Amino acid sequence: MADKKAIVLLSGGLDSATTLAIACDEGFRCCALTFRYGQRHECEVAAAQKVAKSVGAVEHRIIDIDLAAFGGSALTDPAIQVPKDRVDLDGGGVIPPTYVPARNTIFLSYALAWAEVLGAFDIFIGVNSTDYSGYPDCRAEFIESFEKTANLATAAAIQGAGGYRIHTPIIEMTKGQIITTGTKLGVDYSLTHSCYDPDEAGRSCRRCDSCRLRLKGFAEAGLEDPIEYVEA
Repeated sequence: MADKKAIVLLSGGLDSATTLAIACDEGFRCCALTFRYGQRHECEVAAAQKVAKSVGAVEHRIIDIDLAAFGGSALTDPAIQVPKDRVDLDGGGVIPPTYVPARNTIFLSYALAWAEVLGAFDIFIGVNSTDYSGYPDCRAEFIESFEKTANLATAAAIQGAGGYRIHTPIIEMTKGQIITTGTKLGVDYSLTHSCYDPDEAGRSCRRCDSCRLRLKGFAEAGLEDPIEYVEA
């Protein structure tokens, strides 16, 4: 296992940081992949750089793509307001405006391309379907479908070099369980960033879905969130 490489999608948030730590703990030599995709909370890219170094990625690449050219999300279009203080953090059956169209499909496609070049057959992504905001591309059904596509669409798989596997180690964990797991693995959560709408100083807003789920998770884990928030 020591010689096996894995691609790990790393946003700089606590979910992906924990996923990277899990992959490293499982013995993979992890190549982290981060995207500067036009997100309004670009400070997460700097967080990803710190996390990759801290957790022990053997390589970290940051790719520039422009999903803001299409818009359609509060995370890529400043004209769309990031929702605050929502009652139904589980989505309530409605996909919130912070959903970025096809984002995980695009990210996984890039990860797959890099994996095929490196001869790696393992891709890790920190999707979560327990404590999440209702995004369709965080569900197990989507991951299973993409894994099937990966094994149909690549020369490496078709020629028998190996079979691709999309790992989702935290998909059924609560935020509290994710944080507890990462803490045991030595993740420094002070390096991570989760907020959808930070202020100019990079402080988290405390009120968006991501901040509230994060704070809920730390409370469930019996730990104090080490990042800086704006005053309540």
